[in-house]
Amino acid sequence: VLLKPTAAVAHEGGRRFGAGDTPFRILSEWIRAGLPGPDPASARLQRLEAVPGGELNVLVEPASELRIRVFAEFTDGSRKEVSDLAVYETSGDAAEVSPAGVARRVSFGESTILVRYLGHQVPVRVAFVPARDGYRWRGHREKNFIDKAVFGKLRRLRMNPSAICDDTTFLRRATLDLAGRLPTSVEARSFSADKGEGKRSRKIDELLESGDFSDFWALKWGDLLRNEEKVLDRKGVQVFHRWIRESIAGRKPLDVFAREILTARGSTYRNPAANYLRANRDVLQRAENTAQVFLGVRLACAKCHNHPFEHWTQDDYYGWAALFSRVRYKVFENKRRDGLDKNAFVGEQVVWMARDGELKDPRNGKGVPPRLLGMEDGIPAKDSDRLEFLADWVASRDNPFFSRSLVNRIWFNLMGRGIVEPVDDFRETNPPSHPGLISGLAEELSRSGFDLRAIIRLIMNSNTYQLSSIPLPSNEGAEAGFARVSPRRLDAEQLVDGLAQVLGEKPAFNGYPRGIRAVQLPGTNAILPRYKKPSNADAFLKIFGKPERQLTCECERMSQTHLAQAFHLVSGPMLHQMISSSENRLGTLAGSGASNSELIDELYWSALGRAAAEAEASAAEALFLSAGGKRAALEDLAWALVNSKEFLLRR
Repeated sequence: VLLKPTAAVAHEGGRRFGAGDTPFRILSEWIRAGLPGPDPASARLQRLEAVPGGELNVLVEPASELRIRVFAEFTDGSRKEVSDLAVYETSGDAAEVSPAGVARRVSFGESTILVRYLGHQVPVRVAFVPARDGYRWRGHREKNFIDKAVFGKLRRLRMNPSAICDDTTFLRRATLDLAGRLPTSVEARSFSADKGEGKRSRKIDELLESGDFSDFWALKWGDLLRNEEKVLDRKGVQVFHRWIRESIAGRKPLDVFAREILTARGSTYRNPAANYLRANRDVLQRAENTAQVFLGVRLACAKCHNHPFEHWTQDDYYGWAALFSRVRYKVFENKRRDGLDKNAFVGEQVVWMARDGELKDPRNGKGVPPRLLGMEDGIPAKDSDRLEFLADWVASRDNPFFSRSLVNRIWFNLMGRGIVEPVDDFRETNPPSHPGLISGLAEELSRSGFDLRAIIRLIMNSNTYQLSSIPLPSNEGAEAGFARVSPRRLDAEQLVDGLAQVLGEKPAFNGYPRGIRAVQLPGTNAILPRYKKPSNADAFLKIFGKPERQLTCECERMSQTHLAQAFHLVSGPMLHQMISSSENRLGTLAGSGASNSELIDELYWSALGRAAAEAEASAAEALFLSAGGKRAALEDLAWALVNSKEFLLRR
């Protein structure tokens, strides 16, 4: 036990401590005492403190290391330093940490040091900042507490925010974020010509009240709530999607929305919200997915062992899961075409709650008492409805997780990155990049009556949201600071709808009439691919990352780029069909009698939301003279525009 960690004998793990170190002394004294077991009467650790703590430790060059001291407080009131017994681990690339708790700079940037001792964990956040000789703050006016929080941190990091984006970029960004589509040529021209004060705020309000907003944000919730055809069947998907969209269109408060989902039962056709429980058929799946969607907590690790980076234990996990143990399903008949696929269901089902039935703890085979997550007194009355009890707490304004999780998801969808990242992984050892900001947004959500539009409006009217994506020397590569907007590829549905809008062609999706927008599709596959070959548009959506909705995680939507996507944009069947169709918009424009410059201008406004620059217009005019006809020139120009980074990226 002592020879290996001191490297006195060969050991693959290497030297862990020396003969004079505290761990050696503790182990040797324990061995001499006869290896006694734990004393039930001994004091227990109740609090761990790391010094320095605080929100963020900023070290400006030439400072390059931070010494962390760790103190433990016990139930008998004693307090002692345990720095040499704690375990230190780092997340992020800016720092490395020694076994003694000294964090050293590897590169400039932020890192979190995870400090662990006897099952407790605390984070220490550190930022290594270059001196930037001659640095001077060149920020923008703080329009609300969002700007105050973001710009305040940037000052500490000796970093300036990028410029405010221009009107063209703002309109395109806002329309994509709220309506899931590109601005039309008419909208773009009108917004550019408007010289009035407050036009950005007015446009935000206009988009928030549009039907397109309800379509697009219903798509986002459909992803999270696993609204897909295999388990729910096509009718279930359609009624659930309609219920989600109507909830958003009708301004249903988010706490009411969550509560109705968690307590819904009865027919999955007549009470659409019951499809959430129909989709999550296993008790542990219900427990894990509900915690992840509505609380931003990942519990899966605690299923098999106490969470290594959080205080959740197996007792917490199974106590929470026991709240879902009495959910039952009545399947009238299953009309699935493949009788061997036991996970497919076609037909009406009834979700109901049994009066008894307990979850068995796999560790001892005994029934598990149900308990709210992290609540010692969160035990339902014996004869109470467990899901009602759970929903009352989940959607409560006093819930420490619910509001913070919701505003983090909203921020993620607007800013491309959560204040807590990953967006659904709240834990003590994964602290928010801006603690005051997420708390302020959560309070504002509660104060607004859980109004989705109110929080979106607040964020989008901030200068933080309206920053340019063009980096400055001081903020390049600083995504977590929100010093600029990070460009990201359009979602799969946005791309299909954008191409359809620019080219005036309606893509075909299996099982739906022509004309439905991709963001309006209720599920994932109205007709499963094994029964009918996916249409060109269906295949395009899959290639560009539309999720199958098997996970309750934003991560299932694939936003990375790869070579297959490039091929589909250069010469794929959907784009080729759209551009070459005799009935598309290009044919109408070619026969309209408009001049070459007018046609060029219209395509630029349609695809990019702006007029062609002088050099672009000259090159396009030359194309029209050499292409062999207006139709051919329009096809070539349209192809070039929709393959440009400016079209493909949300900036």
